[in-house]
Amino acid sequence: MPIYFYSTRTQTYGCFSNFSRHGFELDELWWVTSEHYFQAQKFVDTDPAWFDKIHSAKTPKEAAKMGRNRSHPLRSDWEQVKDEIMKRAVLQKFKTNANIREILLATGDELIVENAPHDYYWGCGKDGSGKNRLGEILMAVREILRSS
Repeated sequence: MPIYFYSTRTQTYGCFSNFSRHGFELDELWWVTSEHYFQAQKFVDTDPAWFDKIHSAKTPKEAAKMGRNRSHPLRSDWEQVKDEIMKRAVLQKFKTNANIREILLATGDELIVENAPHDYYWGCGKDGSGKNRLGEILMAVREILRSS
């Protein structure tokens, strides 16, 4: 049976959300959420001051809003690297936090779906036709953790 998640308020699987406050160290910085890391990476080479502001954003929602702000120049290779960046963040989040690593591993071989009604890339979209890339990344990370 597929496992659907979206909000951090979802009891069991809220930790699968990039907004969940399960911090980790990556690239020699401490990240409060994987959303902070992901959004900041858009500007790592193009706007270091904006990168720093996203890194220190008070909430993941604020970090996401800042990352979507197109008045700052995005790195030129963003479309080619965004999936790998997301995977690095999600893997590090689950490697760092044993409590949520156990939740992910306990999903067995179930399909994991980000039930995001407005996101047809990272989520399944309103009608289920989305790519569900975040769900696919979570399942790939589950495999990596299982074999390590």
